[in-house]
Amino acid sequence: MKRVVITGAGVISPLGSGVASLMQGIASGKSAVRYMEEWAGYCGMQSHVAAPAELKDEKKIPRQSRRSMGRMSIFAAQAAEQALADSGITMSLVKPERMGCIIGSTTGSAISISRAFEIMLFQKDLSQMPSSLFFQCMSHSAAMNVAQHLGLTGYVMATSAACASSLQAIGTGYEIISSGRQDILLCGGAEELHPSVTGSFDVVFATSSKYNQSPQKTPRPFDKDRDGLVCGEGSGIVVLEEYEHALRRNANIYAEITGYNTCGSGSHISQSEDTSIVQCMSETLKSAQASPEEIDYINAHATGTIQGDKEEAAAISRIFGSAVPVSCLKGHIGHTLGASGAIELIASLIMMEKGIIYPTFNLEEVAPDCEGINHVMKPLEREINIILKNCFAFGGINASLVCRKLNT
Repeated sequence: MKRVVITGAGVISPLGSGVASLMQGIASGKSAVRYMEEWAGYCGMQSHVAAPAELKDEKKIPRQSRRSMGRMSIFAAQAAEQALADSGITMSLVKPERMGCIIGSTTGSAISISRAFEIMLFQKDLSQMPSSLFFQCMSHSAAMNVAQHLGLTGYVMATSAACASSLQAIGTGYEIISSGRQDILLCGGAEELHPSVTGSFDVVFATSSKYNQSPQKTPRPFDKDRDGLVCGEGSGIVVLEEYEHALRRNANIYAEITGYNTCGSGSHISQSEDTSIVQCMSETLKSAQASPEEIDYINAHATGTIQGDKEEAAAISRIFGSAVPVSCLKGHIGHTLGASGAIELIASLIMMEKGIIYPTFNLEEVAPDCEGINHVMKPLEREINIILKNCFAFGGINASLVCRKLNT
């Protein structure tokens, strides 16, 4: 089996464009959540808060590529460009068939899907349907558009498992490169905001609705006053590379991926449960050949929902007790859904590089049902060699990944 390392990272997040903007926002204790005035007209919608990202410089993408991209795919293309630039990879250094991308999302462009339905249901005039709209709506829109934009001819895949999408994309890329079938893969996820996205969580009572007038106080992962998730948008892309290939070009290496697992709960379509989360993390540790005692930091999924946070805390406690520092970043950027695993992993890699763990924003008093683990309540400086990242999604889908500071 080949070793797999991360050699580049790119981010479009509610805290700005680029990894530096993301980390500056987190370090300064900034929240990107705001009240969405434009959502007030939707009847029955309880949550009016979200964490939007700024769409800018999209015209730097050539029109021929951009016309088939929705907002989500533009985010993905920009994050992919950042990741490639960060990695120092040029196409002349790579065999075209040995480089591809795996980029996940919950659906295709939510805005474009809504537009298509408006044309179909209200105008009932297919001549008004732009020919490029279909390509924006496809479930693999982000992966396809990034591959076309960058001219990638290797593996092109799209993982679609809601909130676990981008971590599954990275885990799948790890497995493909480790088996020797590709040398380089751009992996991650993308998502975009729309009332229908928040509304899909709203109808199952999973959104935060008590803080519409004080948006920066939510979401509240693990907190006693948490009341649900807040949707965000953006994209996170990492460059995965076969270790020897990276060495030959003297690449900067963030970390080595040493373990990954994904599994289903088989028990409930919308509620997390600790048994399957324990299974997922345990199998990930086993594949990484790491003991619980070796993990220096856990970046939790922790969306701020009552059930999800409780079950994840219970699962972490069963394996790690209260020894390993745990924090979550969604208080800063909301839940970026299909992009969350990649964005939060990138932030965790920077924390590992700098030797600092940032606390869970808006966690003021740990809820009784989330006790028993080592919640990070203020910045913690310490050496970090091995991290574990969790993601959990509707359908009982779990994913966990272990990264280790490179040990040659």
